[in-house]
Amino acid sequence: MQDKRRWLPRWQRIELAEKCLVEGMTRRQAAAWRRVSVSTVQYWVERRRAASADQIASGEWAADRPSRPRWQPRLTSPGDHDRVCAARRRTGWGPRLIASAVGMPHSTVSRCLERRGLSRAPRPRREEVRRFEWPCPGELLQMDTKRFQRFTRAGHAVTGDRFRSGVEKRMRVGHEFVHSMLDDHSRLAYSELHPDERAQTVTAFVERALAFFAAHGIAAKRLQTDNAFAYVKNRSLRELLARRAIEHRTIPPRTPKRNGKVERYQQTLKREWALGQRYRSSAHRAQALPHWLAHYNTARRHSGIGNRPPLSRVRNVPGQNT
Repeated sequence: MQDKRRWLPRWQRIELAEKCLVEGMTRRQAAAWRRVSVSTVQYWVERRRAASADQIASGEWAADRPSRPRWQPRLTSPGDHDRVCAARRRTGWGPRLIASAVGMPHSTVSRCLERRGLSRAPRPRREEVRRFEWPCPGELLQMDTKRFQRFTRAGHAVTGDRFRSGVEKRMRVGHEFVHSMLDDHSRLAYSELHPDERAQTVTAFVERALAFFAAHGIAAKRLQTDNAFAYVKNRSLRELLARRAIEHRTIPPRTPKRNGKVERYQQTLKREWALGQRYRSSAHRAQALPHWLAHYNTARRHSGIGNRPPLSRVRNVPGQNT
């Protein structure tokens, strides 16, 4: 039984033509070697003979030719394409509105936009990535808040079961908030769980967080946050930072990447603490936060600082140089 004829990839077409034209193999021998017809061998030999020196050097002559016919008498004229594209650039409309404006069928307008690469509006140019790290601990502290759902039993995020009874739906257990502060240089972190993110809660958290960093020999000089109301309109926080001579910096609106280290820390917090274990309730989850935080600071290796725990980068840990 004769083997099924094969489709030739580009490199085999080149090899087939060179066997016939350079090494002197006959058409029938080449056809039997590659299990193709003699006419196929002859076709690629003729394509090779008609190719220019540049095409032979690059192998372009062996590429597939487009299936589009050379002559298309019913193709939309270049002038109509220009009118459609001009309307698109001027108004930003979609194909249906442009079709009514230029008096052309909707399908024709869609094809015109597709041919000219205007089917979708161009995406805005992304801001260039600028990585930074302050040279010493305490030069910059980043702060943010993350919301977590309370629960009375393990939910679908860890069990995959989305069923909830009517009693559970009516309980409305609400949310709780993890307030976090992180040192830009060492990645040393401090987090607390609170029922809200009001101004007095934020101020009390900042005071305890600064005491935590001071206990590790870190004197804060700058605190960076987003533009949340509890941060930028908080008089007690402003007075606290003024007493400590700490500069309060805010990131531009809608640019969380400027606060990227604490944002990335919160992803780790969610994955390893909130979803890393199957807790019986949110109260049990809250009890595990101090233990996970101690593990993060003292034992967990951080890839951003050379696979070392954050505490190893704190230069003035009391007693470490004695």
